[in-house]
Amino acid sequence: MSIDRSYIRVKAMLVAPNTEGTAHAVSLNAPTSENPSGYHRLIGGSVELGETHSAAVQREVSEELSAAIRDLRYLGVVENIFQIDGEVGHEIVFVYTGRLDPEPASRGATLTESDGAVVPVVWRPFDDGAEQLPIYPAAVMRLLETA
Repeated sequence: MSIDRSYIRVKAMLVAPNTEGTAHAVSLNAPTSENPSGYHRLIGGSVELGETHSAAVQREVSEELSAAIRDLRYLGVVENIFQIDGEVGHEIVFVYTGRLDPEPASRGATLTESDGAVVPVVWRPFDDGAEQLPIYPAAVMRLLETA
């Protein structure tokens, strides 16, 4: 299913730390022309008409991971302007943190996108200087530094 990127999308996403607080759950997305090895993305998705961003992140996590969020806390908002396969995208992302219940497995975890696509879930270290794949939205990491 093609995504209409002709307008700014409103998203709600989660920084979901593991029990040890050393890594957070992200989706591992397929390669694009800009990221030939793939990329990481925070878990979450679009805010629906009439839905608060807080309700959206909880719904998205429930739909994608069949999980709840414990200790949900709002971190802030970031603007994400990006290119994917040469097409410009623009998002306003409300960012939260909280623990997933149940926590995804350390290996073999997946989430199911709204279009039915199954995407791997991996644990990205908070200390990610050696990480080869970019994370989106990238500005989220600055929010974590001030949290």
